[in-house]
Amino acid sequence: MTTALHPEPGRGARSAETAQPYEYRRRPLEEPDWRRLPGWRDVTREEWESAQWQRAHCVKNLRQLRSVMGGLLDESFYADLERDQAERATMSMLLPPQMLNTMDTSSTGAFYADPVRRYMLPVFSDRRADWPSHPLAERDSLHEAEMWAVEGLTHRYPTKVLAEILPTCPQYCGHCTRMDLVGNSTPNVDKHKFTVKPPDRLGAMLDYLRRTPGVRDVVVSGGDVANMPWPRLESFVSDLLDIDNIRDIRLASKALMGLPQHWLQDEVRAGMERLATKARERGAQIAIHTHVNAAGSVTPLVAKAARAMLDTGVRDVRNQGVLLRGVNDSPAALLDLSFALLDEAGIMPYYLYMCDMIPYSEHWRLAVWEAQELQHAIMGYLPGFATPRIVCDVPYVGKRWVHQLADYDRERGISYWTKNYRTALEASDPDALTRRYEYHDPIYTLPERGREWWRRQADAA
Repeated sequence: MTTALHPEPGRGARSAETAQPYEYRRRPLEEPDWRRLPGWRDVTREEWESAQWQRAHCVKNLRQLRSVMGGLLDESFYADLERDQAERATMSMLLPPQMLNTMDTSSTGAFYADPVRRYMLPVFSDRRADWPSHPLAERDSLHEAEMWAVEGLTHRYPTKVLAEILPTCPQYCGHCTRMDLVGNSTPNVDKHKFTVKPPDRLGAMLDYLRRTPGVRDVVVSGGDVANMPWPRLESFVSDLLDIDNIRDIRLASKALMGLPQHWLQDEVRAGMERLATKARERGAQIAIHTHVNAAGSVTPLVAKAARAMLDTGVRDVRNQGVLLRGVNDSPAALLDLSFALLDEAGIMPYYLYMCDMIPYSEHWRLAVWEAQELQHAIMGYLPGFATPRIVCDVPYVGKRWVHQLADYDRERGISYWTKNYRTALEASDPDALTRRYEYHDPIYTLPERGREWWRRQADAA
């Protein structure tokens, strides 16, 4: 067992003044016992490890949550959740048993405080009462649909595209950046819909990539690729591999954590091996990108699924988490998460995105200066190649490391960013490379003068 950053034998314990800010210890992974939950008391291991059983028993509403929890939670929690679903939620409830099982159900208070619960099952009392949404929040805060080359294919970066191949996931995160398109409509959000039939939409994506040799990198996402029938997903990725200029393919799936049982199915493992072999033969690479925000989500089944994918020959399994207040907004939480991923599951810590400026997300979002402090705090503990970079996805720009801002008005919480490429929207814009683009801190993190300025803007609107 590795015990770095501990006192050497015979030298005595260090004082609080000289101790390391973070002490590394390997922590064996644990699969919480699902049978502690009354509704799953009789579920067998064979059932639990079945992707079909997991999908069939997802929690989709309050009635099902009550059935699983029995008497573990106070009625006040359900009332809090019901109000949020009616007045604030931008995503419908969808929780695989695997995810719900990692939450602390020892008491109602512990459930409220649980980091996974805080972003997967938000309640009304979580939200800000003063500024539940930033005044400049938008449903499609990154303007991805404006940059569609064809429906669902966002061409923002010069050499990279995002292929949104479907609008559903096995689980719905409260902070979803694509809340305007992904999932079921809620009382607050009437979701947009793709208008082109799936085979035609995927075909149009492939046609665009065949005639656009400047693109070498395709992120295949949605939604979550785990929700696409495997033969259809394998066919699409295989067709991508037939395009000579495509050198990197990244499959985005939170389900590697939320529904690892899917990635452990024989059909999926065999298919991934076929794709990885084809990629290797033509000098291309396939990686899987997942989305884990808390160390407690990394269980033995998640590690087994990640290693199964690595065994197929894919280039890497990487994590793209989201920086969320109350979930992972401390150096210890981020380092615990990174070491659990790297040491115990073979998943590479990669990015931590700042939460996007979508409606009702203010309670999750951090200011840029807070993200900068967290980036500084986690440096030096992890290997350089496995130190996650905290990035701000700036509207009309894209990913920028939080220290890359060009200017920063801390009083009003406005950071200014530049970029070194044109999107398709700016093909003929001579100012695209010199313009400064804005990102906005949560208003409650500002000094009083800054908060007052925003109040005046809101009153004048």
